[in-house]
Formats: sequence, C-alpha cells, structure tokens
Amino acid sequence: MDSGPRGLTDEEAERRVARFGENTLPDRRAVSWARLFGRSLRDPFTAVLLCLGLVSATVASWGTACVILCLVVVSGVLRTSGEHRADRSMAALRALVATTATVLRRAERDGDPQEREIPVEELVPGDVVRLGPGDLVPADVRLLCASGLGVRQAALTGESAPVPKAAADVPDPRRPEGAFEQPHLCFQGSSVASGSGTAVVVATGERTRFAAAHGLGFAERRGLAGQRGLAGQRGLVGRRGQSEQRGPAGRGLVGRRGQSEQRGPAGQRGLPGWRGPSAFDRSVHGISWVLIRFMLLTPPLVLMANAALRGRGLETLPFAVAVAVGLTPEMLPVIVTTCLARGASLLARTHGVIVKRLPALHDLGAVDVLCLDKTGTLTEDRPVLDRALGADGGAAPEALHWAAVNSWWTLQLAELPAPDPLDDAVLDAVDEDEALRYDGVAALPFDSVRRIATAVVRRPGSLGTHTLVVKGAAEDVLQRCALGDGERARLLAVAADEADSGLRVLAVATAERPARTRAYTPADERGLTFRGFLTLRDALAPTAATALRDLAASGITVKILTGDHPGTAARACRELGIGSGQVLTANRLDTLTDAELAETARRTTVFARCTPEHKARITAALRSCGHTTGFLGDGVNDLPALRAADVGIAPRAAVDVVRESADVVLADKDLTAIDQAVLAGRHSSGNIATYLRVTLSSNLGNVIAMLSAGLLLPFLPMLPAQVLVQNLCFDAAQLAFAYERPHPAVLRRPTVLRPRAFLRFITGFGALNALADLATFLVLALALHGPGAVDDQAVFHSGWFTENLLTQALVMLLLRTGRRRAEGRTPGPVGWSVAALAAVGLLLPFSPLGPLLGMTALPGLYYLLLAVVLGLYAVALGVLRRRWDVQP
Repeated sequence: MDSGPRGLTDEEAERRVARFGENTLPDRRAVSWARLFGRSLRDPFTAVLLCLGLVSATVASWGTACVILCLVVVSGVLRTSGEHRADRSMAALRALVATTATVLRRAERDGDPQEREIPVEELVPGDVVRLGPGDLVPADVRLLCASGLGVRQAALTGESAPVPKAAADVPDPRRPEGAFEQPHLCFQGSSVASGSGTAVVVATGERTRFAAAHGLGFAERRGLAGQRGLAGQRGLVGRRGQSEQRGPAGRGLVGRRGQSEQRGPAGQRGLPGWRGPSAFDRSVHGISWVLIRFMLLTPPLVLMANAALRGRGLETLPFAVAVAVGLTPEMLPVIVTTCLARGASLLARTHGVIVKRLPALHDLGAVDVLCLDKTGTLTEDRPVLDRALGADGGAAPEALHWAAVNSWWTLQLAELPAPDPLDDAVLDAVDEDEALRYDGVAALPFDSVRRIATAVVRRPGSLGTHTLVVKGAAEDVLQRCALGDGERARLLAVAADEADSGLRVLAVATAERPARTRAYTPADERGLTFRGFLTLRDALAPTAATALRDLAASGITVKILTGDHPGTAARACRELGIGSGQVLTANRLDTLTDAELAETARRTTVFARCTPEHKARITAALRSCGHTTGFLGDGVNDLPALRAADVGIAPRAAVDVVRESADVVLADKDLTAIDQAVLAGRHSSGNIATYLRVTLSSNLGNVIAMLSAGLLLPFLPMLPAQVLVQNLCFDAAQLAFAYERPHPAVLRRPTVLRPRAFLRFITGFGALNALADLATFLVLALALHGPGAVDDQAVFHSGWFTENLLTQALVMLLLRTGRRRAEGRTPGPVGWSVAALAAVGLLLPFSPLGPLLGMTALPGLYYLLLAVVLGLYAVALGVLRRRWDVQP
C-alpha cells in the first residue's frame, strides 16, 4: 500500500485522489436531463395518454394525436425540470450531512500524525482510519488493530448479527475463502456495532465490494492498479468472490437496484435505509388505478353507445379518446414533485431540517404518533441539583457544602479523563470558593465496584487532622457509615422513595483522620458520619414543553421509549405536562403477544428499561394499529426502531450509521424543528390533496356531461381538439396549487387520504358539475333561437367551452383545502391562476385561434343566462362544501 501506521502525507493523499478518484459510487452522480425525461414517460397516466394518442393517429385523427402529444411533452418537461431541480437541491442538502471519517494524516513526511475528520469522499487507498461504535465503514479496509470490534454486514450479506472482526498478519487458512468471512477485512456499507479499531484503506469508490454488489462491473478488475495485497492476494476486488453470490431470494446480495432497496430481517430495510410506499402514496396510487381503469373503459363505451343510439361508428373515436384524456390528472407527477421539492428546500433554509428522501414529506404530514427517547430530547444530557436532604428529611445545606468539596478536589486530584456530570451539577449549585478554603491532600476516584468517590482535604488551621469527604450511591455510602441497623434501614427507605419519584440520589458522609504522609486506600472509607442526601433530576430541554404543546395541538401523540429508570422517565413527563399514566417496563413487554402489545402501546405513554429490540417492536406495534409513526433517535441502540418507523428522524450530531439511515436530519435535537417539519409535510400533502380533489371532481363531471350530451345531441357536443385544449388550459392553471398556502386548519391535523371518502367526495361534486353542464345545454337552446342557424354547432361548442372553463375556475376557487369563502386578502397563486383561466374561457372564442378550433363569437343573451347558471352553481358548491367540510 506504500503507507504505514502513521498514515499518508497531505501531498501523497492529493496525488492518490487524482489517481484513484473520489471515494464515491457512480449511483450518486446526477441523473441526466434526458434520462429523467425518459423516466417520466413511465408514469401510468402518461403511458395511457400515449396509447390514446396512438389510437388517434391510427384512425388519422391527427389533430387529436398532436394535442395529446403536446400534453405528454408539456407534462414530461415540467416533471423533468422539477425532478432535476429537486435532485440538485437534495445533493446540496446531503452534502450538509455527508458522512465523515477519522483519518491519520501528516503535513510533512517527518511530521507527527494528526487525527482529522474529513469527508469520506476524500479517503484514498493507504489512508489509516479509526473506527468506533456507530461509524459507517467508509471504504474497504484491512484492520491493523482492533478491540472488541463487531461489524454489521447485513447490507452486504443479509446476516443480521454483528460479525466479530480482528486484526491478523496472515489470514487463517482454515477460514472460508469468501472475503466477507475474513475477520481482518471490513467493507464499505457495513457499520460498527461495538468496539473500536484502526485500519488501512485498501479500496475506495468503484473498486469496493459495495460497488461490485451494485453490479457496476468492477468485480472482474484487479484491485488497486493490480498491486498485490498485504496477504499476497490481489486487491479486495481482484476476484469475484462472494460479491456475486446469490442471496436467499435468488437475487444479488444487494439486489438489482443496490443497497437502498435491500430488505433486512423481518422485512426491514437494509442500510442505509429504504421504506416502501407510504400510506399517502398507496392511497394516491389506489385512486389513480381506479381512474386508469375508467379511462380505458370510456372509449369503447362511447363507441358502443353512439353506434347503438345514433348510428355513428368510428368517426366518434377521436371524441371518445378526448373524453378519456379529459379524465386524466396529467399534472399529478409535476404537482407532487414540485410540492415536495419546495417543502424540502424551505425546511433546509429556515429550520436547518434536511429531508433526505423527498416522499418522507408525505409521511411527515401523516404522522400522528412520535416516538422518542427521553435523554437529550425532553431533557438535556446533564443533571441538575434538586435539593439537599438531612437525616430528618429537612433541608441540609451542610450536605451540599461537603458534596461540593468532594466534587472539586476529586476533579482536581484524580486526573479524570472528563468531568463527571454529577460533579458538574453539584458545583453549579454552589459557590466554588467554598471548596477553595480547603487544601486538597488526596483523592480516590469513583469506580463501578465501590460506587463512591473520596476526597481527602485539610481544613484551615487544622494541621494534624485530615477530613475524608465521601460521596456516592446511597446504599454504598450508608454501608460505610457508623449507624445502627434500624437507622440505616430508615435512611435507605428515604433514598428509595426519592429514587422511585424519578430522582437520582447521592449520599454524603465525612470522617476525621489523623494526618499522615502515606497514601489513602479504600480501607480508610469506614466509620463515616452521615451528612445527608443530594437529589438530582434531569435538566429539562428549554424548548421541550413548548414543542410538546405544539405537537399536541397538531394532533400528534408523543410516546417515550427510554432505557432509563421508570420513575425518572415518569417524573420528566409530569414536569413537562405529559400524562404518563401507566409506565410499561421491558419485563412486562416480553410477556405480551404482538396483538396485546399493539393495544397496550396505543394507550401507554412511557416505556422504560427498553432495549433496541423493544423500541423496534413498540414502533412496529403502533404502525400495526394504523398509526403513521415517526421515531427520533441518535444512538446505535435507536437504529432498529428508526428502521421500523414510517419516518426515521435523527439530529445532525447522531452517530454516522443512524444519520445515514434517517429520512430526516435535524440541525439540533430539538422537538420544535420536528413540529415545523410536520407542518411542512402537511403543507405539501394538503396542496397535493387539493389538486386531486379539484381536478378529479371537475374532470369527472365534464366526462359525465360529455357522455350524456353525446347521446342526446345529433352532433358531437365538443370537438376533440376543443376538449383537449380545454384540458390543457385547466391543467396549466392547476400548477398554482404547488405554490398555494393552505388554510391553517389543514395544518392542525395529519394529512391522510381515505380512498373511499375521497371517491365519494369527487363523485358528489362531479355529479353537481355535470348538472351545471346540463343546465348549460338549456341555456344554449334558449340563446340559439332554434336549430336552424348555420353556426348552431360552432356556437354550441363555443358556449360549452366557455362554461366549462368558468365552472372549473369556480371549482379551483371554492374547493381549495380549508377555504370557506374569499378571505379578503390579496390574490394568491390560485387567485391569479383562476383569473387567467376565466379570461381564456371568455376571450378565446373571439380570438384568431377561435375559428381554428371551430369556435365563434357568442350572443349577448348567452352571457346573461350563463351568469345565472354560474351563480346557482357557486351557491350549490358552497352548500355542499359546508356539508362535507372534512378533508377527504
């Protein structure tokens, strides 16, 4: 490798970057605009439109075919542009949370190596890296030394249990030949479960096993420019090895589309994390396929009805195709992409929240249960002093005084690697000058066996006496005090009561000893005088109470999943105003079946003493009850639950593997940011739901009216080109929904589409729209003075075209989510779009384009009668809207 345990120099690292390239996979490169456009044509609605256009071209209806092609191109271009902008935005956002690696580098060849945090993209073969719990292995590496190292390779092999790893000068010949079984090799895509290690990078980027598992064609190449590896083998990707074996399902280890779609044990996704379609996506897809089936049935139904009742045959096919196209929400992919991309960019700019998976905004909008740990979220990662108690239960300032002396001189004399949080809490509660009045002599630091810490000090003016100040766990301190059995039992009961109420309890005692020069030992910690108890509680996060109130107002229930003591968790919840009620502990969880746990989890707020497996099981149980669940975590122990939730959320300071697995990354571990992310998700989902509601109810009404008119009239009620142009104008106007600001009422509840209620909604309003169209037939009959005029059909077509666009403008204005009436503010995007759509409907018949589309000017009487119809239609819309004033 031409390297050593001191790592590479900066100059050599730069040369190797130029030689081997960055440590990235080709999958992360931006997708070209042309490829995105081709992918947009695979949308189900676009595919149906193309089929209908092909049918039109087959029967030589070139006008219809050209308009359909225009619809497809416009939709594809808009969607591709939105996705291209979204991809660029997401790439920039991911750079903010790019995984880093700890590497040894030297400024000069003879300089001392320094540990540095660098982006994984800058790693090169020969770099020496440090690995610790929660780290993602940044490249293919060979271990130089390791201590208790366990690595999860599920993303590569499907094996869920951590694999022990150790350094080896020469591989064990008794080991299997497969690279993944070699204990001295670790691979990109795996993560450190436990222990630590130092390793040298042997392959990066396209030369890693992870790249080979993606099917990138590098498995046949020689590793590292054909050099021999340290064990005399070719580089790690010098042979095919295990990377081309088949997994349990008969597919490659990482699957056709790579790691992001691999499922782990019990159906969970593999690292770095992938979730199936959300409930919102499934609802939209279900509604979409109902419409597609109806679209495919429409042309043959129109043909058969016209042939049976009017004797018209294939000449009505273009009209039938146009009617089917009129039912299509062509702009749905464009609206979805635009709404999500805008929401993600706004969150990143204003709140530092990074949405790594755009569809996760849908899930955020539907979240109604948020699971989180207590420590670091509801409380800060530090204790604070609650009070000092004497033996009689009253205030004992003397106990706090001696505890501060112990904490100060233990920190000064014991040379601890880091201050103990409990000592910091004690010193924050007193004036440190009290401890400086004493002279420190010696210290016996805390250890897990004794569970106490002792400081030996000399009082001012007391030359022949030393004072031992002991502080630690109540049971261990009281055991060393000169107390009777009854008194000791009473004090232990007092400490237990405080602990059960959710407080940490420390006992403080002192003893006077003759001064001496020889060292003090634990044997001197006997015959102590009890001074009192200190109780400490977790410091509440400053924004936790406000954030919890906001979440509750948004209809989100918070569940606490913690490994802490039940009393501690319950106390924090009470102080924050969360109704803790029954606290469920891990031993109780183990006795419940999945069905019982689902019911219990629904009504329980606090789960204590939870292991990682318990957290994942509780999260899955909540999802099985029909809840959309989010989970906030930052440690390796949170990873299973993070994957089990609908939305995985992590702070930027989380361990690498958790941050990479999360769908949403917060700038800080702050619940306020989660509430803002949820509101942004509801904003986007609400606009998408509004678009679906408006376009489908309006389109369905128009289709019903056209089918009815086609059977009642001796001529086609509207020419195919007119139907398609009307549809194109309506679709263009509805792009404004991507920029609309929903009513605040929409943001106060989870955004969930219920397909049955949604279909009832669009059926009801579609029928009302059809009635308005049929009323227009009567208006036209009165305005045209009978069927004898030469331009009757052109006037009818023009009148119905105008009426359709005006009714669609009214639907856009009155069926917006949460809008009951005009709100007296300046017109928003939808208001301006409605005005433009109405102007097109009124002016197009008079424009030079009118005759080209078979339209002509309308008589003045028609506009008066049309105003009456539109007024009645608006009133009916308002009445029906108030009756169904519930988000479908």
